[in-house]
Amino acid sequence: MGKIYSININPDGGVPKYSVDKAYFGFNNVEGDKQNDLRYHGGPTRAVCLFSLEKIIALQEEGNPISPGSTGENLTIEGLDWTLIKAGTRCNIGDVEIEITGPAPPCKTISESFAEVGFTRISEKQNPGWSRWYASVKKDGFISVNDSIHIV
Repeated sequence: MGKIYSININPDGGVPKYSVDKAYFGFNNVEGDKQNDLRYHGGPTRAVCLFSLEKIIALQEEGNPISPGSTGENLTIEGLDWTLIKAGTRCNIGDVEIEITGPAPPCKTISESFAEVGFTRISEKQNPGWSRWYASVKKDGFISVNDSIHIV
């Protein structure tokens, strides 16, 4: 079990995403969060992007200027064993249920969050276990900061 550390959106699209206290998580996206390129973001299999606060802190300790929301994740999660996250994993967050659909491949739009190592530092192919993850929304609803997240 973990908890929601930060909910991040950007009404203008792109990164960074900015923290809000509560948001509605729908079947195609997070309300109030615009995606600039719908070929790669949003939609039923990429409605939500998640990342680990512990991974962000470790990346900061490596000298990267990353922060919650700077790599485009909608949910920054604290205290969840990131090794348990894989495609097919279902999670309950308050009244919302999500299903992990796959790793979120990094791209150059998040390069300002990384120092010399570059944005591929969070590539699942190059560095397994360090990726952000995409999820579909199976049951829509509101999520608030500090809500618990449970793996089903």
